[in-house]
Amino acid sequence: MLSKTIILFLITLLPFLELRASIPFGILSGTVAMPLGFHATGLDLSWPIVFAICVVSNMVLGIILYPVIHHLILLLEKIPLFGKFWKRRVEKTQRKIHQYVERWGMIGVALFIAVPLPGSGSYSGAIGAYLIGMSYRRFILANCIGVTIAGILVTLATMTGKGIWAFFSS
Repeated sequence: MLSKTIILFLITLLPFLELRASIPFGILSGTVAMPLGFHATGLDLSWPIVFAICVVSNMVLGIILYPVIHHLILLLEKIPLFGKFWKRRVEKTQRKIHQYVERWGMIGVALFIAVPLPGSGSYSGAIGAYLIGMSYRRFILANCIGVTIAGILVTLATMTGKGIWAFFSS
């Protein structure tokens, strides 16, 4: 069980995957062919355990990431190869999150984090909140709310899909 917990934790920390990948991976069973000849086998754990591990991991990610962003930005800007990529990513994140913050404030950041689509989540939410000058305390609250909502949505989608699959494959 400890190794499965560590696997879920590590998948949750991957940018662009976060809860969107770790929750289905933890709940579902079976093997899926991956690129380059790799195969991934679902962990087949109970959904409350997977939900708790992944949501807490994603919350901790945001809480740790926010204070590190300033130093990360300074470092990335010094590396020419990543500088252009970083600048585009920052501008894209600012454009995406700005509309939510203008309209909804802190709840807008939480909703941005909650959208279970690539490009949103704790990483982009932390970057966006930092770039618009949101306080660390307000970000922590927005992050916890957003990650919880995203966790609920992804878990519901996974469990619904699992139930539909079981119904039609029986």
